[in-house]
Amino acid sequence: MTRTATALAAALDARSTTALALTESALDAAREADSRLHAFITIDAAGALEAARAADRRRAAGRARGPLDGIPVAVKDNLAVAGLPWTDGTRAHAQRIASADAVVVERLRAAGAVILGTLNMHEGALGATTDNPFWGRCQNPLAEGYTPGGSSGGSSAAVAAGLVPVSLGTDTMGSVRIPAAYCGLWGLKPTAGLIPLRGLSLLSWTLDSIGPLATCPEDLSLMLAALAGPDPDSPGSVAPPPGWSPATGPRDLSCCRLGLPAQLTEVTCAPEIRTALERLVARAEAAGAQIVPLEMEGWAPGPMRRAGLLVCEAEAAHLHGADIAATPDGFSESYRAALEYGAQTTGLRLAGAYRQLLLAGHAARRALAEVDAILMPTAPQRAFPHGTEAPANQADFTALANASGLPAVAFPLPAPDDGLPCSAQLVGPAFAEGALLALARALHGAP
Repeated sequence: MTRTATALAAALDARSTTALALTESALDAAREADSRLHAFITIDAAGALEAARAADRRRAAGRARGPLDGIPVAVKDNLAVAGLPWTDGTRAHAQRIASADAVVVERLRAAGAVILGTLNMHEGALGATTDNPFWGRCQNPLAEGYTPGGSSGGSSAAVAAGLVPVSLGTDTMGSVRIPAAYCGLWGLKPTAGLIPLRGLSLLSWTLDSIGPLATCPEDLSLMLAALAGPDPDSPGSVAPPPGWSPATGPRDLSCCRLGLPAQLTEVTCAPEIRTALERLVARAEAAGAQIVPLEMEGWAPGPMRRAGLLVCEAEAAHLHGADIAATPDGFSESYRAALEYGAQTTGLRLAGAYRQLLLAGHAARRALAEVDAILMPTAPQRAFPHGTEAPANQADFTALANASGLPAVAFPLPAPDDGLPCSAQLVGPAFAEGALLALARALHGAP
C-alpha cells in the first residue's frame, strides 16, 4: 500500500477499489513484513475485515462518512482499542484488554477508518529508539538494523513500509516528530488539548500529546480533521477557536517570516543536518521568505530537555509506580530505574524543572509575535544503528513545542549525501495547524 490516504479515498470514491480490498492487502503486507519489522504488537484481522465490509456497505448506499471511510490505519499501543491488548509497550500489561476505545480511536471509527491493530513503541513511551525488550526491536524500513525513532517507532515504521497510509502516535518531547524524521515522513504535534487524551496510557500529563504520521501534509490534515475537538471527559481538552481549520491551502513564501533561533548553534548537529537546513533556508529566501534571527531568551535546549525528562520520570512514577511495585518483572530494568529516579527527586528540583518548561514556553510564544513560524531541524541527527548509544540530545529541538503547548510539524528534507533523510520542523502559534501545514508544504516544495 504505497498510495496516500488522500489518493486511496479518491480511488474508493471512483469505485476503482474497495475498503475490503485495501484492508486485505494491508493485512497481508503487515503479516509478511512484521516478522522482520516488528512494527505491530497486535493485528486485529477479524475486526478490520468487519469494519472494511461495513465501509463498503455505507459507500454502496451513498452514506460514506468522509475521506477516511474505509482507509486502513493503525495506532500506537499506548492508545486503548476496545477488545485488544493495551500493553503500553510493557510485558506487565500484556493481558490487559481495553474495555473501551480511546477517544481518538472512537473518532477514527466514527470517520469510518479501519483499525488494523496496535503498533510497537518504546517501553512506556519513555525513550526514542523503539528497541522494545518485550515486543521486539522495531526496524527502520529505510535501513535494516537502524532505529525508526521513538517512542512512536512502530507508528513511523508502519507508514514508511507502506503497511498503512497513516498512523497515530504520541508526542511527549518529540515522539511523533523524531520517528517521522528518521523514517522520511511528515509528523504533527498539535496544540495542547486540541486532540483529547482520554484513553491514552499517560507518560506525562504535562507534556503528552497525540498526533498523526503520514507521507504527505494532506493526510495529516485529514487525520486532524477527524481527531480534533473538545471532550468533556478529558482533562485539559480545549475547543479550537471559531474558524479553525486543518486545511492545507496554498501558501506564498514571499509573504512569510521564518525565525531561526540563535540556540541552533548550541546543539551539536550532524553536518548533513546543518547542510540540509542551510539549503532549505536558501530556497526559502530565494522564494521571497524573510529569515529573522531569534534570540529566544529563556530557552536553553539541553537544560530544558533534561528538565522535561525529569518531569516525565516524576509524573510517570506517580502514574505507574503501583504497577511496577505489583509486577516488577513486567518492566525492564532501565524503565524501572528511570521511574525510581523520578520518584526520588526532590520537590525543589522538580519545581526548577517546571520553571524551565515555563520559561521556554514563554520564549517560544514571544518569538512567534515576530514571525509566522520558528524553523529548526527536527532532530540533530539522522537514524542511527540499533545497539549503538542513543544520542542524548535527540529531543533538544522537538521538546520546545511540548513545553510551550504549541503545534509543530516535521517534514522530510533530502540528504546532501543522498543517504538517510534529514528533517526540519516548524513551530507555530496555538491553533495554527492548517497554516503551519500549508507553510511546511510550500517549504518542502520550494525549488
